[in-house]
Amino acid sequence: METTKSVTEIFDQSAPTDSTATFEQLWSMMGGFHQRVLDRFELTADPSVDDLSSFGGPTGPRGALHAWAGPNMDWLINSWLGDPQAGFSNMHLTAWLGPQTNVPHLAMAWGTLPTLWCFIDLLPRSDLFVDLDYLDRYYEPANASYMTLKADPEAEAFISQDTFTRAGVSQSAFCVVLPNTPERIEQIGALATERIDQWFGFLDDATPTPDSERAALAARDLAMRRNIAQRDPANALAERFYGKDLTARLVGSLWGAERSIERPS
Repeated sequence: METTKSVTEIFDQSAPTDSTATFEQLWSMMGGFHQRVLDRFELTADPSVDDLSSFGGPTGPRGALHAWAGPNMDWLINSWLGDPQAGFSNMHLTAWLGPQTNVPHLAMAWGTLPTLWCFIDLLPRSDLFVDLDYLDRYYEPANASYMTLKADPEAEAFISQDTFTRAGVSQSAFCVVLPNTPERIEQIGALATERIDQWFGFLDDATPTPDSERAALAARDLAMRRNIAQRDPANALAERFYGKDLTARLVGSLWGAERSIERPS
């Protein structure tokens, strides 16, 4: 099964549902994966987003955004936004690596609509149609779990209406809408654990990028990150919640528009 409704359509067509308890479980789970990344890398919090550590009011639309960088991490984002009491939440852990290797970047996002939705993927830094070694090395290991998820009749594949967004989803991505149950929350955690464990293994066995290729790889990474942040269809829902000015600031922070820490080289 699959759904072609947008995030906004799913939320607008659902009855208001207090999903605070589910949000807290998901955010706690995301925090555990975030801590694993913090423990792995040498990182410093970027002060450019200090004022976004908490935004919005005590109720209604609110959120938090934190960013880190370091010698081997270009830009690490851990954030959430939404209105859990109304049923919507969206949280992210995105780890954009430095150009020292071409290991894929880690992307995790999930939340409530108030149904569960989940996106877990590795963002490629090479052409998967041409670089078959890269495809086999980094994407084949998730294929069995991907096919199992595709065969699950209650796991609706999320198909974005946006051409750019679909272009950015690999063929090993876990990208689904799920029933909001404890078992499915546990399933999201299991899928995320599997993928981050694989990613850490890829980092352990990474091949260094030649010095002559690092500048071009870093430029591609930045363009990719900026495009993903700026062209996210869900930005329209963020504007509804927070207005254009704060949304523009949040979008810019996702790609490091005003970052203070220099990019790794």
